[in-house]
Amino acid sequence: MLTEQLRQEIEKEIKNNKVVIYMKGTQDQPQCGFSGRAVEILRSYGVPIKDHNVFASEELRQGIKEFTNWPTLPQIFINGEFIGGCDILNAKHENGELA
Repeated sequence: MLTEQLRQEIEKEIKNNKVVIYMKGTQDQPQCGFSGRAVEILRSYGVPIKDHNVFASEELRQGIKEFTNWPTLPQIFINGEFIGGCDILNAKHENGELA
């Protein structure tokens, strides 16, 4: 459930970090292929990535889905804007929109 406190924490993270990913696992140890691919794409740009392991907190795992109204993980934010999941990130990477 998305509490007001969690909403504020998420908003603070996406405001204070250029790239934020809510993912299964961590960027150093992704725990699903989509999370791993998303990290691979983001790292190719050489920008710092702030990761959040949704397995560390069921509240976060459900709350981020409510925050974005997006059912799947990972979820990527760039410059404070919700981009979407791995599929959208990959499409933007391939067509040059991320550069």
